[in-house]
Formats: sequence, structure tokens, C-alpha cells
Amino acid sequence: MEFTAIDYSIFALLLVLSSAIGLFYALTGDRQRTVQEFLLANRDMGCLPVALSLLASFQSAVAILGVPAEIFRFGTEYWFLGCSYFLGLLIPAHIFIPVFYRLRITSTYEYLELRFNKTVRVFGTVTFIFQMVIYMGVVLYAPALALNAVTGFDLWSAVLTMGLVCTLYTTLGGLKAVIWTDVFQTLVMLAGQVAVIVVGAWRVGGMARVWRVAEQQGKIAGIDLDPNPLERHTFWSLAVGGIFMMLSLYGVNQAQVQRYLSARSEREAKLSCYAVFPCQQIVLCLSCLTGLVMFVYNQEHPLAPTHSSSDQLVLFFVMDVLRDLPGLPGLFVACLFSGSLSTISSAFNSLATVTMEDLVRPHFPELSESRATLISKLLALGYGLLCLGMAYVSSMLGPVLQAAISIFGMVGGPLLGLFCLGMFFPCANPTGAAVGLLAGLVMAFWVGIGSILQGTGGAKGVPPANSTALPTVGNLSTVLATTLLPPTSAPPSPTGLQRFYSLSYMWYSAHNSTTVILVGVLVSLLTGPTPAAALDPRTISPVLPWLLCCLPPKIRQWFCCGAPGHADATEKSNGVPNGLVPPGPNRQGEEEEEGQGYIRSAGAPSYTLQETSF
Repeated sequence: MEFTAIDYSIFALLLVLSSAIGLFYALTGDRQRTVQEFLLANRDMGCLPVALSLLASFQSAVAILGVPAEIFRFGTEYWFLGCSYFLGLLIPAHIFIPVFYRLRITSTYEYLELRFNKTVRVFGTVTFIFQMVIYMGVVLYAPALALNAVTGFDLWSAVLTMGLVCTLYTTLGGLKAVIWTDVFQTLVMLAGQVAVIVVGAWRVGGMARVWRVAEQQGKIAGIDLDPNPLERHTFWSLAVGGIFMMLSLYGVNQAQVQRYLSARSEREAKLSCYAVFPCQQIVLCLSCLTGLVMFVYNQEHPLAPTHSSSDQLVLFFVMDVLRDLPGLPGLFVACLFSGSLSTISSAFNSLATVTMEDLVRPHFPELSESRATLISKLLALGYGLLCLGMAYVSSMLGPVLQAAISIFGMVGGPLLGLFCLGMFFPCANPTGAAVGLLAGLVMAFWVGIGSILQGTGGAKGVPPANSTALPTVGNLSTVLATTLLPPTSAPPSPTGLQRFYSLSYMWYSAHNSTTVILVGVLVSLLTGPTPAAALDPRTISPVLPWLLCCLPPKIRQWFCCGAPGHADATEKSNGVPNGLVPPGPNRQGEEEEEGQGYIRSAGAPSYTLQETSF
């Protein structure tokens, strides 16, 4: 089926409106004249647009194609990932957001310098840049390639148009334009998915019949309580391993944290986490229902040739089921590319932020505000052009594309471990943090690349050159942590080192972040823990007393690596409202307003923490 003029018009309307939002914020308000307005939307966003922007980054085009294909082939077991969403958002709201927001930072990696030193900050920044640069080209190219294979939609016209439009509104309108285009694109994504489900269910006899046939065919999965971490999907890997994947995205990823920091208050930032929870559940349900409708429709109307890759199934289904409804295929294509736009615009803005704040400003501290803003805009423009270059590189990768997709997920876990090491282990020192991050990255690439080469761990098989085989999971970390869908035939049982490579991709973040923490604490013990006097108490999580309150004093002291100042730090303050009174009488009024919440006398190394109220 070829696109009609109406379909092209709807697709063009998406691009025009997205560009218009960027131009609007470039020409109104302060016109993006300050770094804070360009990178943090003047810290004046409400919880609802922030929540929808968080959701838009979560729902990439890869997920729109991948999740229904997962349900189509393996049933509804993946649906249990929704169980991880609650803690995956509650923990960032009450552990990570209070620390980041009260520090009034712009880049997440500024925290690493406050907690450790500049070297650790640079290590974290470079790791993040490596992660995102590889990721953004793939996420633009892969859906365009799938669309081209099914519909004949011109591949490079789509890539160039989307890349340039995204670069335009990100460079001109800053984070505020990115957030409001995310809101618009989220609505387009929801509309496209709902249209496909409604029309598809109507064509096969209604949603009740879809569920009945899927149940008869064994596609409605029960709860699999197998604790084996080598099993690709079980309740434990999805509901527990998924929490760590969510934390690596919603807890410490710069693209998401930057949205929290744009909220007008810490309360609004927390509310955005709560607001995105039901939205995520709705999106997951829509994707899973699309897969079930697609499966039942395929029983009566075979969708695709046997050689087609799994991600193409969704597009074959859409083009077939909407074939005589002009405009709806264009709406779904707009839905698909809304996922790409929202995701890569987040990448551009976050990359410009960390480059400016972590690599440029420290070397040019006297940089004027206007010059810094101009450099930030040029960085966003530069990363947009680099994205187009990476999309071209992706087209040349062939089988290596699978590894490029996986790199994003491999890096998320070690970065999560690094931040947890800083917030929950007062003893951790800069040497331990640097060595721990390196060990986590080595472990991540060892297991991840090993599983690809061995064809295990949810990555069964290597695609042919320029294939469009895509991962099947639904957020930035999980989407790119997984690789190809395994074949329907059961693989042989792994033995020896192959068992190590067979670890389910759902446990990657937990495994790699734990490696960072264990190695970091061990190296800190061997090289000497951070002296209490040198520790900035604002960088320790305010919920640490909750975690240690039931432990005997000697155990608490051991947990804090034997430093008396660290052990004393776990005592709660008296009568301090959710936050800490900062050091010194001259700063009390100012920092109390910011909610820093730390009590630290001028002459004593110990500090007191007050828990965050849940």
C-alpha cells in the first residue's frame, strides 16, 4: 500500500507544528537569552508537562515497534514489567530528586564533583556522551529503515527531515520547546496506537474475541516465579530487574533529571514522577493490546513473509488493517516518528547541557552569560548534525548495529551504581568511585558483547546486514539493553562460561550497578575512606537514616567504614522539617528556603540527616 496525499499531509503537519513550538519559544519570553532558560526552561515548568515529557522519552519509536512484536511472538509475560514501574518511580521521587534538586545543579555530573572530585565527574560525563552519541543515530535510523522496508517511504528523506526539524526546534527553543513538543508528540503517539487497536479489534470481531482467541492460543501468560536469572523473562526478572532498569533511566539519566530540575519546585518534580506512573501503565497496555490484536488478525490474514524481521510485523499490520482508511496510516507514521523526535531531542538537549556545564564552563569560568548561551545553542546544533552523521554510520554497520543498540543499556547500570555509591556509602572515596565505574563498564561490556557473540541472554542470533531487527522493550535503558528477539525454537542449554553470557538482559542493570558498588566500597576500604570533614553532607541521600536506623551502632559504624564521623551521620536531627539546616548563621535563611536540609557545625566533622517524608 502506498501513502496517500492525506497521509503525507498528516505527517507534514507533525513536523510543522513541532517546528512552530520551537519558534514560539525562541521568540517569546526571554527568548532563550540565558543558560538557565535554554537548558532548564527557567526552572518554571509544572508537573504535568514534565510528566508527559518524561513519558515521551520513555516511549521511543523502537518501543512502539518492539513491544507489540514481543507480545505477538511470546505472549503477555512482558506485561509484568509494569510491576516495576511503581518502585522505579517512587525511589527517584524520594531519593534522587531531593538530592539533585536541593543542590541546584544543572548537570547530573556536577553531583559527582561535589561528592568525589573533578576526575570522577569527567569520567561520568564522557561515559554519558559516549552512550548518547551512539544511541541517537540508531534511534533515528532504525525506525526509518523499517518504515522504508514496508511502505516504500523514502529512507533518507525521512531521516534528514526528522533530524533537521528536531535540531531546529531544540536549538531555537531550548528545553521548554523540547518539553512542550514532547507533550504534543505524546498525544500523537497515543492517538496513533488507539486508532490501530480500535480498527484492528473491530476487523476481527471485537476486543472480547481478541482476548478469547489469544487465551486459546496460549498467548495470555500466567505468573512465572522461576528464580533462574538465566531465563529471559520471568516475573522476578521483569518486576525486580526492571526496577534497576527504571532507576538507571528515571533516577540518574541526565535527559530525565534535567526535566526534574526544570520544575518550579521540588514538590512539582516529585509530582511529575507520580503523574507519569499511570501514563506509563496506559502506554504499556496499549502496546500489549496492539500485539494481541495483531496476533489474532494474523490468524485470519497472514501479515508478512517469513523472512521479515520482527519489528516489521507492526508496520505490515498497520498498513494492512488501515489500508482503506485514508489518513490513519499517516497518523501511525506520525506516531512512530513522534517517538523518534521526542527521544533524540532529549538527547540533543542533555548532551549540550553536560558538554557546557561539565567540559566548557570549568575551563572558562569567566564566560559571560550571553556567550555561554550562544555556545549552548551551538552545541545543540552540533549534536543535531552529529546525529545525522551517526544515522549514516548506522546504515553502514550491518550486524554491528545490534551491538551499537546494546551499548546504551550496558552503560546505564554502571552509572546508576556510581550515583548510588556516592549517595549511600559515605565511606566511598574518589579512587573507589573511578575504579568501581571502570569495573562496572568492563563487566557490562564483557557480559553484553559476550551474549551477542554467543547468541544468548535474549540476543539469539545476529541479523543480516542492514536488517531492521530491533529490541523489544519499552524505555531508553531497557530498549537498548536488549537486542534481537530469540527464535521460537528453544536454544540448547548453555554450559561453562556461556552460562555467564546467558544472564537475562533484564538483570544487566542490577548486575552492573552492584559491581560498581562492591568494587567501589572495597577499593575505598583499601585506600582509606573519605574523611568525614571532607564530605559534603548535601551529597548523601536524606533517607540514609531510614536504611540504617535498625542497625546496632557498631554495625552502622562498620557500614560507614569505621569512621566515627560517618557513623554519627546516621543520627536523625530533631525538629528539622524535610530538609536540613545548612552550616553557618549567615546562610541559614537562604539555604533553608532551598531545602538543603543539612546540619553541620563549623567545628565538628559530623553531620545530621533528616529523612525525606514519604
